[in-house]
Amino acid sequence: MAKIREIERRRTFAIIAHPDAGKTTLTEKFLLFGGQIQVAGAVKSNKIKKTATSDWMEIEKQRGISVTTSVMEFDYKDFKVNILDTPGHQDFVEDTFRTLTAVDSVIIVVDGARGVETQTRKLMEVCRMRKTPVIIFVNKMDREGRDPFDLLDELEEELQIGVRPLSWPIDQGARFRGVYNIYEDKLDLYQPSKQVVTEKVEVRVDSDELLNYIEEGQAQQLREDLELVGGVYPDFNREEYLNAEMAPVFFGSALTNFGVKELLDCFVEIAPSPLPTKAEERLVKPEEPKFTGFVFKITANIDPNHRSCVAFCKICSGKFERNAPYYHVRHDKTMRFSSPTQFMAQRKTTVEEAWAGDIIGLPDNGTFKIGDTLTEGEKLHFKGLPSFSPEMFKYIENADPMKQKQLAKGVEQLMDEGVAQLFVNQFNGRKIIGTVGQLQFEVIQYRLQNEYNASCRWEPVRLYKACWIESDSKEALDEFKKRKYQFMAKDREGRDVFLADSSYMLQMAQSDFKEIKFHFTSEF
Repeated sequence: MAKIREIERRRTFAIIAHPDAGKTTLTEKFLLFGGQIQVAGAVKSNKIKKTATSDWMEIEKQRGISVTTSVMEFDYKDFKVNILDTPGHQDFVEDTFRTLTAVDSVIIVVDGARGVETQTRKLMEVCRMRKTPVIIFVNKMDREGRDPFDLLDELEEELQIGVRPLSWPIDQGARFRGVYNIYEDKLDLYQPSKQVVTEKVEVRVDSDELLNYIEEGQAQQLREDLELVGGVYPDFNREEYLNAEMAPVFFGSALTNFGVKELLDCFVEIAPSPLPTKAEERLVKPEEPKFTGFVFKITANIDPNHRSCVAFCKICSGKFERNAPYYHVRHDKTMRFSSPTQFMAQRKTTVEEAWAGDIIGLPDNGTFKIGDTLTEGEKLHFKGLPSFSPEMFKYIENADPMKQKQLAKGVEQLMDEGVAQLFVNQFNGRKIIGTVGQLQFEVIQYRLQNEYNASCRWEPVRLYKACWIESDSKEALDEFKKRKYQFMAKDREGRDVFLADSSYMLQMAQSDFKEIKFHFTSEF
C-alpha cells in the first residue's frame, strides 16, 4: 500500500517553449513555491537575476540560454515534483526530444504576444505521437499582447488539440490586474512584485466586492468573457486531458508571479502519476514490484571540479535502493551504485531510495549510453530514444598537438551526452561532427576549451544528409559500400552511414539501389 501511495504522489514533467517565452522564469517560480530558493527572478538590489537556477553551465550563464536539459525535484504540498527544464533553442531540439521520453506530462509556455512558435509546433508533434498530456501556460500577460480568444483559436489550430481555459486574465499590459481561477471558481488578485510572493485576495466574480480591486469596466469585461468561455468551450474533463485530447490553458505572468500558483496547484491535482512505459518486450507498469529504469540523458562535468559524468535514469517501475545489485542489460552484468543522486540543477544530494516516476543521477565512468536499461534481472529494451539525422556537418581538427588526449576524451564524453553525432569518414579517416544547428558547434568548442582544456578548429565539409543504411542482402550492401566508398562513414556504434552531399545524390542512391534501406533516425 505504501508503494502505491509513493508512486501516486509523483509528478514528472517537462517544460518546453521557444527561448523567449519565459520558460526559465516559470521554472524559477515553481522552485520558489517548492521552497528550493529564497527569491526567484530578482535579488535585493531590484535587478533581475542574471542566471536561472536551472542554467548551471558557464556558457548558459554567459549567453542567458539553456543548452542542455536540467533536472530538478522538490516537494509541493503532498506531491514529489520532478521538473525537466529543456533547452528552448531549436539547435538543441534533439535533447528535448529525448527528454520527452522520460516524462509523464508537459507544460508548454507560450508568449502572449508572439503566440505559437515553430519550435513549439515541432515539440507538440512529439507529444501528440506519444499521447503525452499537455498543459499550456500563456505568459507575459503583463505586457501588451494579443486577444486571449484569438490566442486560444491559434492554440487549437496550430497545436491540433482541444483547449479549455482554467484561468482568465483581467486585462493585459499596464492594466493587468490578475487572473480569475476558473478551476476553483474564484478570483486571485496579486500586487505585482518581482521581490516576493504576495498574499492573494479571494473574491467571487459575481460579488460587488470585486469593484474594490478592479475598475468597473474591467469587472464587466471579465464577467462577459467568463460567460463566453462557458458557452464556447466544453467543461474540463480530466480523462480527455490524460488522453492528450484536451489541453487546459492558464494565463499569467511568470516574472511578476501572476497565475503561476494557480497553474501549479491545478497541475499537481490533475497531472498523471507515473504512466506505463513501452519496452520492446512488453508494457512495464509503474506499480510492478521489481525495479526497471532507462538512461535518457548523460551529462559530463556537472561538477567542474571533478571530471565526472552523470547518467540520468528514469525509474519506470518498482523501487530503486542504494547499493542494491541491478542488472545492466547491454553489458550483461550486475552493478551496484553507492552514490545515486537527485538534483536541484547543479546541486545534488545522495538518495537512499527512489520510486517509479523519479529521476536519479548515476555516476558514469563510461559504463552507460543513452537508452541503456537497468533491471532486477529481466532483459528489457525500452524504445523511443533515437538519434536524428544531423543537418549541419564539419570536420573537427585538433588545434593543439600537445592536447590530443584531452581532445579525444572531451569529444568522446560530449558525444556520449548526445550533444552531437560523430562519424568517421571511411575514405580519409577524418572525424565529422553532425549537429542540428550552428550554435551546437560553438557550444562544443567552448566546452572542450573550458572543461577539457582542449582546442579544436572546424573545417567545412559539404554534406546534405547522413543516413543509416541496411539491407537483407549482404551482396547488395557490399556493392553499395564499394560504389559509394568515398561517401561512407561509421558512427560510434560501428553502423554504416551514407553521407550524401546533395538531395539529388540521395534520391539517385535510393532510386539505383532498391535493396538498400535508408534510415533518417538511428532507431531501426
